[in-house]
Order: sequence, then C-alpha cells, then structure tokens
Amino acid sequence: MALKKPVIGVIACERIVEGEPAQAVKHRYLEAVEQHAQAVPMVIPTNQDQDNAAAIVERLDALLLTGSGSNIEPRRYGSDSPAMAPTDPGRDTFGAALIHAAITAGKPVFGICRGLQEINVALGGTLRDMRAQRGADLHHAPDGANLEDTFAHGHDIEVAPGSVLQRFASATALKVNSVHFQTIDRLGEGLVANATGPSGVIEAISALKTPAPVFAVQWHPEWQPEGRPHDLAFWKYLGEVARANYLPAPGSETT
Repeated sequence: MALKKPVIGVIACERIVEGEPAQAVKHRYLEAVEQHAQAVPMVIPTNQDQDNAAAIVERLDALLLTGSGSNIEPRRYGSDSPAMAPTDPGRDTFGAALIHAAITAGKPVFGICRGLQEINVALGGTLRDMRAQRGADLHHAPDGANLEDTFAHGHDIEVAPGSVLQRFASATALKVNSVHFQTIDRLGEGLVANATGPSGVIEAISALKTPAPVFAVQWHPEWQPEGRPHDLAFWKYLGEVARANYLPAPGSETT
C-alpha cells in the first residue's frame, strides 16, 4: 500500500525581489519535507490577515516554521530593546497566528532555528540576543564566512533523558550546526527543554500538554542531513507526526 503523503505547511519570509516585496522559502526546507519527511510541502505566505490562519491550518496535517536570517522584534516578547536588523514583522505576526491556530486545532507544530524562537515567543516566552555576550562565537560562524563554512560551524549538545528528542534520535549527546544570534531566555508556558548547548543555551524544546506534538530545534536539520542520523530522524519524526503516528510528549494528555 502506498504511503500516505501528508501536507505540511511551510512558512514563508518576506524578501525583496526585483525591487519589491515577495514571499520566499529556501529550497532546502521544501526538499527536506518532500524527500525525508515523505510529505507534500505547501508554502504559506505571511503577507495576509491573521484571521486566515485557522482556515489555512484546517487544510494542513502539520506546520513547519523555518529558520531565517531575520530577527524577531523584541517588542513581540515585551522587551524595549532595539530590534536588530533584518526584521520581518509580517512573519512575526502571522507566524504567531499560525502557531496558535495549529495548537487550537490539534495540529503538530515544528520549528527550526527562528521557528523555535517563534514558538517560544508565541507561548509567552522571551529571547535574548547573544551578539554582545561572551560565548556568542560558539553559536555562529565569524562574519564573512561563506555558506559552507557557516553551516560547518557547530558544537556538542546534551540531550535531556526521556525527552522527545532522546526518544526519536536515540542519543544522549549530539553534534549540531549552529547559526543563530537570538536564543531562548525564558521558556514559554508549557514548554520544556530537550537539549542544551554551550553556556546553557536551549537547543531543542517540546510542549507538555498540547493535543498534538509541538517540537523545535535551534540548529538546522535541513542543511545536508544525509549522513547525520539525528537530522534524518527529525524529518522522519515530522513525517510520522503528520501521519498521526507520533510520539506524544511525556506527561501530555494523549500519553
């Protein structure tokens, strides 16, 4: 019997193309959804009314919030710190609407890098910017690094025993790439850390009591995942969750 291919919504970012705003998703996210999650990617533009979020989520089997070069505006989590360019206000707004709509509808939510941060902020958590802090160089390649060197930059993380990450990756420690400046400061309501990296930075999160899984990582599992079992396991888990054959978070109402 042919494997059912679920539809996974992939959030877009605003970019300037030929001098005007456009919506874009990097191919590596779409290809990972199709090839490794064995699902159908559906791009979700963010330049639309928040009220459309529920209607979009209704048509999806899962939601994926991608990484991005843009930073979440601090005002989104109650901080008066200045925003660090580039920003993407449309994604900040519509991403939060999608997250809430998906959780309300019992649809799985996954995040990568910025996506992890968006989930945390949507659930009442806060972020901090690491650029002026000691140890920031452990989490991002030096300025001017090319794409290959940027994603070759990484570090070790410790996986929390019994966590969702430990259960599907079957590991207590992992080596991950690291391409971020913003990071979680205070966890959002109902979220737990699944892994930590240098300086105690939270590297993966999951939700405790949502009707469907909410899971996100700070690194980039879509970047050349072949040969890295834990990154391939991320996509396999996403595909299984979207087909409703998922591992509920420990302590959740569905356990």
